Amino acid sequence: MAPPIALPETFARAVAGLRSVTPRPEIVLEEVGAPKRLAPYAFALSAAVLRDDDDEVATGRLILLHDPAGHEAWQGTLRLVTYVTAELEVDLASDSLLPTVGWTWLTDALDAQGAGHRAIGGTVTQTLSTRFGELAGPPAAGDIEIRASWTPLRADLGPHLLGWCTLLASTAGLPPPGVTALPTRRSAGAA
Repeated sequence: MAPPIALPETFARAVAGLRSVTPRPEIVLEEVGAPKRLAPYAFALSAAVLRDDDDEVATGRLILLHDPAGHEAWQGTLRLVTYVTAELEVDLASDSLLPTVGWTWLTDALDAQGAGHRAIGGTVTQTLSTRFGELAGPPAAGDIEIRASWTPLRADLGPHLLGWCTLLASTAGLPPPGVTALPTRRSAGAA
């Protein structure tokens, strides 16, 4: 049996910080396999945002990369990479300001949690889809997809995971913690 591989202290501390966070109840986190070719050390989490009826309204993945030698583009030895996606109402998905708003959800969430970072970059993609033929269903559907990466300033990544969970909640349309969403109005004649 091979001896256990000793992890670099910076990476071990970063993973411990991610594991220490308990997200709000609507967000379910799970450790998943991390990509092996992006850095010498990697750790990954997936997330699903569930509504009261256990309907999945957003998903995401957060990957921690660590290269003890550092990486010039990262401006450090740790890098967080994320992918978040959610279905949106068509009128929201077609709003020309959606990409800017989506990016602000990320940066504001990190700032609100005190998750210091540098070298942040990414994309926000909005799509509208119309179904035809055998896939016929609702007349149109919209999605938002946020892909981003940033370098944390410290190895304590708890605030970064809390910020990422806030991004997930915003993308899924959840109200802030402690705020109760008003029920949607039903049309006349609805049971």
